[in-house]
Amino acid sequence: MIKIAITQPADCKHIELSMAARCCAFERRHPMQVLATAIPDVKEVKPVRRFDPRGFFSEIFREDLLRQHGIAPPFVQENLSLSADRGVVRGLHFQIGGAAQAKLVRCPRGSILDVAVDIRRGSPTFGRHVAVALSGQNWQQVYVPRGFAHGYCTLEPDTEVIYKVTAYYDPPSERGIAWDDPQIGIAWPVAAKDAILTERDRALPRLSELADFFPYASFAECDA
Repeated sequence: MIKIAITQPADCKHIELSMAARCCAFERRHPMQVLATAIPDVKEVKPVRRFDPRGFFSEIFREDLLRQHGIAPPFVQENLSLSADRGVVRGLHFQIGGAAQAKLVRCPRGSILDVAVDIRRGSPTFGRHVAVALSGQNWQQVYVPRGFAHGYCTLEPDTEVIYKVTAYYDPPSERGIAWDDPQIGIAWPVAAKDAILTERDRALPRLSELADFFPYASFAECDA
């Protein structure tokens, strides 16, 4: 019988350590990634988690890095919601006028399908939406700019959602659109008969009935 001995080159361990060191150095320089979605104004934010025997450390908000990717509004309030059951739908909500909000949304516990709908009339993506899974496992965030309706559905019980906003909560400015509007066509992970909503959210109008709260031309003027 012929025995073949396979030996590992002596410098392999050094190569592995060198690659790990480069990876750590990259993470120190880039504590988060910011990626455009199918609607470029909506961004996915992916903070890095650095694990060690104690647990992990993560920079979940860096104004300077977000600013580099066009996320520059001042956040003035932070909200937390707890949903006890799977299939809770909150949305689709927005505020109008001077109380219009951009949001930075994360889900540190549980999981959700997070949705942003473009309601800027005249926009090339008007009526289209982005849906992103957020969870305590994937540690991602979503930036939802002004001019978008926002909502989410919980994928498991005892889910917490935390989001920063750029304007204070203002009940007279609250508006919304129907979560199940067929014109928008969101593939929610819960059947309509099983979804848990407030009566107010069930009565929200469809997109076709919405007033022109966010004319796209006004956004183009701001960017000019």
